[in-house]
Amino acid sequence: MKTSIPLIPTHHHPDAGASPTAMLRAEHEVILRALALLERLGRALEAGKAVDPKLRAWLVDFFRTFADRCHHGKEEQHLFPLLERHGLPRAGGPVGVMLMEHEEGRALVRAIAETDGPKAADAVRRYVALLRAHIDKENGVLFPLADQILPPGEQRGLAEAFEAVEREVAGPAVHERIMTELARLELEMP
Repeated sequence: MKTSIPLIPTHHHPDAGASPTAMLRAEHEVILRALALLERLGRALEAGKAVDPKLRAWLVDFFRTFADRCHHGKEEQHLFPLLERHGLPRAGGPVGVMLMEHEEGRALVRAIAETDGPKAADAVRRYVALLRAHIDKENGVLFPLADQILPPGEQRGLAEAFEAVEREVAGPAVHERIMTELARLELEMP
């Protein structure tokens, strides 16, 4: 099922030989840019201002598709199970925390999409805080751990699996479109 929002194809990563965690970190940078836009939208909602429904829909679609189906999909389908096979426990460990936060994020994006006014503004505020802290934990704790415990051959296989997720979720040649749209929104949004 293709989405209406453009995503980032495999060639967006730092280089063709990038590690799987470098690929995920590059996606984090894009997610953080979209979070800044969402935060601005949340402030407008909090102030009782009208917000562009197309912008709100685009951001919801971005977070549902890129952040969740694509980025979190790579982690949940490939990275986390591999880390578990290498002895990193799900229950009581960082993988379990990340999975719990993914679910919490999905609920908050639903609230952003389905509520208005103060409830939507609260959901935006909570989602932005959740995702920024989540990204800090992954970049600072989980990814360095993955880099240490996953042997090079498994990292290459993981990078290939990530590329397959990109093809399935995003399709070809979409990085430029999403980056163009993000740049346009960053300039136009108050």
